Amino acid sequence: MIILGVDYGDVRTGLAVSDKTELLASPVTVIKQRDPEKLADEIADYAENLSAELIVVGLPKNMDSSEGDRAKKCREFAGLLQSKTGIDCVMRDERLSTVSAHVALNNTNTRGQKRKDIIDSVSAVMILQDYLDYRKNNVSEA
Repeated sequence: MIILGVDYGDVRTGLAVSDKTELLASPVTVIKQRDPEKLADEIADYAENLSAELIVVGLPKNMDSSEGDRAKKCREFAGLLQSKTGIDCVMRDERLSTVSAHVALNNTNTRGQKRKDIIDSVSAVMILQDYLDYRKNNVSEA
């Protein structure tokens, strides 16, 4: 199954996609769009073009596992996205995904504007890869 990963942001939203075997997540793009309706429409187009069958949206929990305003926005956006695409959306804890993305980009010595342009898609890869690994290890629960 092809799964689309979304790192939702107020300004930039990163997208990633899995391969059909659900083994590997790869970056797709970063969408710069502030309007949630327009953003959901753009993501719906990507989902259709990529033949996505499931969408994973990052859920920014606090370090104590509580959810704040940002998590609420992400849940609302996932609902909007699901209604626009007709594709099930699942939430995935994204704590430290941006930190992991920065570490990965440090390891490849990606700096400056290029880093800013891709950090959100790399974060989406981290969120999606975490979900793929979870599915692989918990087949009956996913």
